[in-house]
Amino acid sequence: MSAAVRLREDYDAQRLRALAKASRDANQTRRLLALAAIYDGASRTAAAQIGGVARQPFDKLRSAQVGGGL
Repeated sequence: MSAAVRLREDYDAQRLRALAKASRDANQTRRLLALAAIYDGASRTAAAQIGGVARQPFDKLRSAQVGGGL
């Protein structure tokens, strides 16, 4: 089994969904919603499907900074 995804403590699912709603960039919105799903306890596979990516590239997002780059 893969290692658990480490999450930032200064964000939560509700805040990420609010950021996604405000975003005008479809790719950013999908990624934020995928991260929100992880905060809610979804598997990485489920989150990757939400984000529209394969699981391997999605694993690289876990260390990405939330905000401008996503």
